Amino acid sequence: MKRVNYFTDLFFSRRFYFLGSICVLLFGVSFFIEQIYLPAVALSLLLAAFWIIDFVNLFFLSPTPVLHRKVSSRLSNGDPNRVNLTVRNRMNFRIAIELIDELPEQLQVRDFVIKRKVEAGQTRELVYEVIPNERGLYQFGNTLLFLRSPLGLVIRRYAYENNCDVMVYPSYRQLHNVHLLFNSSNQFNQGRSRMKKLGQSMEFEQIKEYVRGDDVRTVNWKATARRGSIMVNTYSEERSQQVYCLIDKGRLMKMPFEGLTLLDYAINSTLVLTHVCLQKQDKIGLLSFADKMGTFLPAIKQPVQRENILNALYKQRTEFLEPDYEMLYLQVRKQITQRSLLVLFTNFETLQGARRQIPYLRAMSKYHLLLVVFFENTELKQVAHSKAASIEDIYVQTIAGKFVLEKRLIVKELTNYGILSVLTTPQNLTIHTVNKYLELKLRQAI
Repeated sequence: MKRVNYFTDLFFSRRFYFLGSICVLLFGVSFFIEQIYLPAVALSLLLAAFWIIDFVNLFFLSPTPVLHRKVSSRLSNGDPNRVNLTVRNRMNFRIAIELIDELPEQLQVRDFVIKRKVEAGQTRELVYEVIPNERGLYQFGNTLLFLRSPLGLVIRRYAYENNCDVMVYPSYRQLHNVHLLFNSSNQFNQGRSRMKKLGQSMEFEQIKEYVRGDDVRTVNWKATARRGSIMVNTYSEERSQQVYCLIDKGRLMKMPFEGLTLLDYAINSTLVLTHVCLQKQDKIGLLSFADKMGTFLPAIKQPVQRENILNALYKQRTEFLEPDYEMLYLQVRKQITQRSLLVLFTNFETLQGARRQIPYLRAMSKYHLLLVVFFENTELKQVAHSKAASIEDIYVQTIAGKFVLEKRLIVKELTNYGILSVLTTPQNLTIHTVNKYLELKLRQAI
């Protein structure tokens, strides 16, 4: 805590100003009514005496309150993060406090204050939440504590040097919130039609005795002859398949949605997909790009890859230029030599813009399984389906409906060229992407 300054740390309370105003008013009335003069003097002397007592008590006789801030060294982007402030009152009387915590400038909060009362000898924990909307380094400043005694005439300021730096990472808390809809083959078969598999897994697991319902095509005749009973081969889900997340950092990914950019949503989904792939024992890698090559992490399946991708995603920034898909294709051909699932997080606003990039997407899809994930503009969709009240509203709705339709046409265009796609809203990006990955893995399409 900083050294005590008897001038800068001293403040007059509203109660003092209120009582002082009454004294001034009484002195003014005493010019006309002489009998009020002596009560006005007595009240002024009494106010001055109590003020001196309060000042001496707060600045000389009372021990300093103890205050600590507890905040995680890592915050989750776009999620509520708890900050704990612990205040211990070492005085012999109840105190009223106003607490101001100097929050990082990225939060743009300038009216933060906590008002509480703390009993004598009590330790009180104050909790508040911060929701960062940008990744990067956040700096917490000092904590200011303004304290009043029960007299309430003097306010003393305590400045606690609690400066600390915290890192805001992509939303790692989504790992605990995502519910996987396609985590077993039974869930695929609950509809009217069966999920069509593109092939059969050939990763041998064990030989077991035949039970009703087993595929007769997996009968092991040699083992059957030796045991005298029907034995079948069982196969496990193929593992160690490669998955790469390709993240577009172009200008269209800077578009905001509920406080976060589309790039932030793509990064959060990549982190969750990394977690799922490692659970499935697949290899996961990362490639970011804009007009130039960004970060590249080769696909591996070790648990350390989760931390590697987290640290790499923490540094990503949007470039205000058009992405170079020709460069992306060349880098994919050079860096990714084994057939892999490429999950491309990007955004197309017009059909013409998508058509300019389709030749490079088709070229990548010849060597890899390409999944293009792009965003639906929910605000335009709301405008297109809103009720028109004027000719101008009809014109705006028509334009908005045209852009909404073009998103659907982009999906159709990609499908015509055999390219998989997911058109989703930003808030549903993670669940749709993860479910699509699990669907492709179940179909053994990778």
